Amino acid sequence: MQTVTLNNGIEMPIIGFGVYQVPDAEECENAVYEALMAGYRLIDTAAGYVNEEAVGRAIKRSGIPREQLFVTTKLWVQDAGYEKTQQAFARSMQKLQLDYLDLYLIHQPFGDYYGAWRAMEELYHQGKIRAIGVSNFLPDRLMDLIMNNDITPAVNQIETHPFYQQNESAAFLKEHGVYHQSWAPFAEELNNMFGNDVLVAIAARHNKSVAQIVLRWLVQRDIVVIPKSVRKERIIENFDIFDFELDAEDIRQIASLDTGKSLFLSYLDPEVAKKMGSWKIDL
Repeated sequence: MQTVTLNNGIEMPIIGFGVYQVPDAEECENAVYEALMAGYRLIDTAAGYVNEEAVGRAIKRSGIPREQLFVTTKLWVQDAGYEKTQQAFARSMQKLQLDYLDLYLIHQPFGDYYGAWRAMEELYHQGKIRAIGVSNFLPDRLMDLIMNNDITPAVNQIETHPFYQQNESAAFLKEHGVYHQSWAPFAEELNNMFGNDVLVAIAARHNKSVAQIVLRWLVQRDIVVIPKSVRKERIIENFDIFDFELDAEDIRQIASLDTGKSLFLSYLDPEVAKKMGSWKIDL
């Protein structure tokens, strides 16, 4: 398994399995189990996905030793704040049936995420979390968090795919020792990603699928990826990306697809902050 080294020396698999939008308990448990059987060792969930319990059952069912796994979950906005974060972490651990967590992320840059970060720093120092990080933080908010706290986030998980390549953010993260992780590597199939002429042609040259090309492109950029699927054959296919390499011309052609804009939402939009702040998950 190819790994990356986070800023505190912890190793993290460069490819993992995500469970966003898989709320059905049985489907989620089976998908995570198949991923673990296929060789994935990084599992990415979140309180906001409402499937931590299913992930926990799949981990237990797999029988894989805990030390071989890298489990990530995330803190939702309603639980931001020092005391609420401690309580939310305890709930997540109970649902996941784990004694410690490998990576805990602040899911959104809204609410009292400074209080949340202080609680996460304490949990880290207590050995309950091996690494702490953030998700969806723009460079200005991330810089402010770095400057005013003791621990620099180990990871920033942000939207990254061929249509939104995040080159400036990638350079910023690298400069400050924060690992870049991609969510929505397939852009949730928007912009007809799997039918895109450029990607289809590159896939044909390498005798691979478009999904494999996109994941390989991200890995070659040293970006951690967490593709999602509930189909066993796709789960296996997405993991099979280490027996080929994209060349300079492939990279150049993929670079031409960048729109420089999110396909989903803008974190500079006040309405996004309002929506995120008012969205409550069922605890």
